[in-house]
Amino acid sequence: MTTNSPTAQLSAAGVSIWLDDLTRTRLTDGSLQKLIDERNVVGVTTNPSIFEAAITKSDAYKSSLKDFSAKGVHSEEAVFEMTTEDVANGCDVFAGVAAATKGVDGRVSIEVDPRKAWDTEGTIAEAKRLYAKVNKKNVYIKIPATVEGLEAITATLAEGISVNVTLIFSLERYRAVVNAFLSGLEKAKANGHNLADIHSVASFFVSRVDTEIDKRLDALGTDEAKGLKGKAGLANARLAYQVFEEVFSSERWALLADAGALPQRPLWASTGVKDPAYPDTLYVTGLVARNVVNTMPEKTLDATFDHGEVTGDTITGTYDESNALLNRLEGLGISYNDVVGLLETEGLDKFVASWKDLLTHVQDALNAAGKDA
Repeated sequence: MTTNSPTAQLSAAGVSIWLDDLTRTRLTDGSLQKLIDERNVVGVTTNPSIFEAAITKSDAYKSSLKDFSAKGVHSEEAVFEMTTEDVANGCDVFAGVAAATKGVDGRVSIEVDPRKAWDTEGTIAEAKRLYAKVNKKNVYIKIPATVEGLEAITATLAEGISVNVTLIFSLERYRAVVNAFLSGLEKAKANGHNLADIHSVASFFVSRVDTEIDKRLDALGTDEAKGLKGKAGLANARLAYQVFEEVFSSERWALLADAGALPQRPLWASTGVKDPAYPDTLYVTGLVARNVVNTMPEKTLDATFDHGEVTGDTITGTYDESNALLNRLEGLGISYNDVVGLLETEGLDKFVASWKDLLTHVQDALNAAGKDA
C-alpha cells in the first residue's frame, strides 16, 4: 500500500477505507486489487442499488444469465447466485487483508433481501442462507436497523455470524443497535462461540441527513437557516461516535472484551457529497477518529486520494458543538426525529425499489436469453 498519500494518512489516523461498490468487472480486471495496493482500500460494501447497477449495466453477467435461462432458473435465484458468487470472489481478493488484520478488515458485505426488513424471522433465515452460500469467514451480512431488524441482528450474531448493521440515521436507533450487538455477543458466548471470530460494524448514514435538513433550511430562507446548511450530517455522526466511546468503555462491554470480543466499529456510510457546493471530501476528512470505517463511492475515494487534507482526529472534542447545532435546528422548527424517521423510510423504499428493478431486469434478460438459445 502507498504510505504518503491522503488515503494512507487516513489509514494511519485509524480510519479503515472501504469501497462502496462491487462489480464482476472489478473482480476480473484487477482494478479492485489495484485499489487495495494503491488507495489503501481494505474492504467493500454492497447494497441492492449497487447490484442493480452492476448486473443491469454490464455485459459481464451475460454468460451466467444464459446458463440460468437454459436451466429454467427464476430471477430471484439467479440474483442470489450471481451476487453471492461476486461477494465470495471479493472475499478471496481481500483474504490477505483479512488475515493481516485478524478479520477486522478485509471484509465484503452482502445485504439480506430488503423486502424482509420488517420481517424478523425472515431476515434471520436469509442471513443464515447468505452466510452459508458465500462460505467465507470474511463476509459481512448486512441487516437494516429497523425495529424488526434489531432482534435479527442479535440472533444472527448469536449464531457466530458477523454483521454489518445498515441504514442507521438516528442516535436513538444507534444506541438500540449497539445494545443488539452486545446482546448478540452475550448469547454467542453462551452458545460456545469464540467471540474473537465475530465482528460487526454499524453503518451510520451521513450525507442524506444534510440533504433533507438543507432542504428544510432553504424553505425557511433566513440568514440563520442558510448558515446552518451542510453541518447536521457531521454533527449527527460525531455524536454517534460519542455513543460509541461511552458504550465501549462500560462495565457490560468490559466483560465481553475480557472474553475476547472486539467492539462494533462505527461505519460512515453515504459519504459522497450530494451538494456540489460542499467540499467533495467533507464527509471523509470531517469524520476522522480511531476505530471507524469510511465506506466511499469511487468518486469520493478518488477525491480523497487526490486532495484530501487529513489533519488528525476531527471528531473527539466536538460533542458540545454538535449538540448545540442540533438544538439550534430544533429551535428553528426542524424536528430531528421527523428527519431521521423519514430518511429510514426513504432509504428502505429505495433499496426495495432497486431490488424489484433488479429482479425485473434479470427476468427480462433470462427471457431474452431463452429466446436466443
